[in-house]
Amino acid sequence: MPQDTATAAPRDSHSPTRWQALNAFSDGQDNGLRAWLNVLDASIAALERTAWQGRKLAGQAIQAWRLVESGASDLATEYQLLSAEAKRWPARLKRLSKTGWMLTRLTASYRLWGTRSAFLPAHRQAGALATLHRRNARRFAETSLEQGGAFLKIGQLLSTRPDLLPAPWVEELTALQDNARPESPAQMRAVLEEEFGLPVEVLFREFDDEPLAAASIGQVHRAVLEDGREVAVKIQRPGLPDIIELDMTLMRLFIDSISHLLPPTDLPTILDEIERSVRSELDYRAEARAMRKVGVTLKDVTGVRVPDTVDALCSKRVLTTTFVHGEKFTHVLDRHRAAGNNAAIADILSRLLDAWLHQILVGGCFHADPHPGNILLAGDGDLVLLDFGSTAHLPEPFRQGYFRVLQASIVGDSTLIADTLLQLGFGTRSGRPDTLLAFADAMLAQLREAALQGDIHFAWPTPEQMLTRARDLLAQAEADPVDKLPAEFIMLARVFGSLGGLFLHYQPPLDMAARLLPLLTREDILPVNATAPTGFWRRLM
Repeated sequence: MPQDTATAAPRDSHSPTRWQALNAFSDGQDNGLRAWLNVLDASIAALERTAWQGRKLAGQAIQAWRLVESGASDLATEYQLLSAEAKRWPARLKRLSKTGWMLTRLTASYRLWGTRSAFLPAHRQAGALATLHRRNARRFAETSLEQGGAFLKIGQLLSTRPDLLPAPWVEELTALQDNARPESPAQMRAVLEEEFGLPVEVLFREFDDEPLAAASIGQVHRAVLEDGREVAVKIQRPGLPDIIELDMTLMRLFIDSISHLLPPTDLPTILDEIERSVRSELDYRAEARAMRKVGVTLKDVTGVRVPDTVDALCSKRVLTTTFVHGEKFTHVLDRHRAAGNNAAIADILSRLLDAWLHQILVGGCFHADPHPGNILLAGDGDLVLLDFGSTAHLPEPFRQGYFRVLQASIVGDSTLIADTLLQLGFGTRSGRPDTLLAFADAMLAQLREAALQGDIHFAWPTPEQMLTRARDLLAQAEADPVDKLPAEFIMLARVFGSLGGLFLHYQPPLDMAARLLPLLTREDILPVNATAPTGFWRRLM
């Protein structure tokens, strides 16, 4: 069989030495990483040993680098291949050193906490652990901002998972949502020219080098096409594919090391879905397809839209869309709340709810990151959804299953809810459905009460009531944890968390029946021969 050019050993007498040195360093990097993070279950002495391992690893990197750079090769293409591969290692080593050492400090502090807490009075343990969480979360956030790229994206995703991380972590990581350092104009222009093979001045009549926004994966620039259309150009940061593997390995090892401190849940599935989400954001062509699909779905929702894609200027690393002038919609909501304009708040948030119900239950493709920075209120009053890098798809059986759970929730049919959740792939350690029903009730009780009572009688829960519910839910989860989650649910839970937080914050006087019932009575979502839960129609009369 012909050998792959990226892995075949060179043939001249000097090359094997250089190639073996480079591969040895590659293996050493992975082994060093794992050895470094195995400190999670070791003592302080192991920390000192791993510091020396890191120093040895750095020496291997320098040696391999010098071998490649100094060796003469008769094969120019071979030398270029070796050189290009070698040039990636110093950057990877630097990234490994900083992130690996930060994670080592964090995990060691949690391992030592078990000993320290034994000497603290019981009434001080909770406060001391919260302080440790906050200090470690700040270290993680600072390193995420410094390293950027996939590591920053991971931090942003974790900030939306209060079900996975302690509250101090979520609070500290939330600051990552709006913070990312921009790349230089030269780097961004280089990506554009590599993708389309033309100078920026040929591609656009105008192009602003100052980014409108910088995120973990890319940044957005305003530009004007030759035909005069104003567009937003999203450009991926250079070099991300080279570091994503390392970042994902670091994340998995870290989360695994502190899993004993996290709520009992299906961690492997959650981490798999986070990794899938990060990887999917590296292909802007998939994002363009998702925008078009959601745009079609939202044509049925008044006052909500998606920017149009400019397909001729879309590629794997560049996404060009029509430019939308607008304002962050939470700024508008804050002004309405200050003025006591509850009707305006209800109008905006009811459209937002309609938009995601249609995406999830009707279209099957939904925006999975509805934080305020991704939603604008345009000058014409429309809500405009931005940044479809994080999207998820619900196959038809899952859409129908969740649709059935909503219907069953309206009539309080706990047996049907439990059976449907088990069919969808949820499971508990004991096999009993009690914890599943508790979680379903926590997520759907507000919708059910609002839909049945209407906006006149419905009252949003107080913070005290929410705290009581959270404690009850945690107690149930600890007694019989959910240890099986369908992958399709992970991003759906993220949406529930983000939108639920918005609604609880603004507590709009919504007529939930008017939003939910038209969807729940649609016959085109469930199969023709499906029947509604017993008592469903009578309950709605």
